[in-house]
Order: sequence, then structure tokens, then C-alpha cells
Amino acid sequence: MNINVGTVDRMLRIVAGLVLIALAATGTVGWWGWLGVVPLATGLFRFCPAYTLLGINTCPMKK
Repeated sequence: MNINVGTVDRMLRIVAGLVLIALAATGTVGWWGWLGVVPLATGLFRFCPAYTLLGINTCPMKK
């Protein structure tokens, strides 16, 4: 499992995931808000399986 989620991408995923979970917990949105667990997990683990399938890597290149 290689890291393929960069810093900016990671922060956006974590914030979006937390917002969706908070909206679902307060009842503002429906059950689909709990899908915020997915971007939250990919942000925390810095690995996105979809990026692997698509050949995308947002991490900066190592020197």
C-alpha cells in the first residue's frame, strides 16, 4: 500500500469527510452523509484505491 494522496488532497478529504459526517449526525442530510467516512479514511491513511486503479498520484515527487 503506497502513499498516493498528497498534502492538499489529504486535507481536503479530511475536511470534506468531517463535514459530511457532522451533517449526517445532526440530521441535516440523509443517510448518505455517512459516506463521509470514505474520504476521511482515505485522507487519514493517505491511500486511495481509486487513485491506484486510475494511475493517479498527488504526492510530490521524492528527490
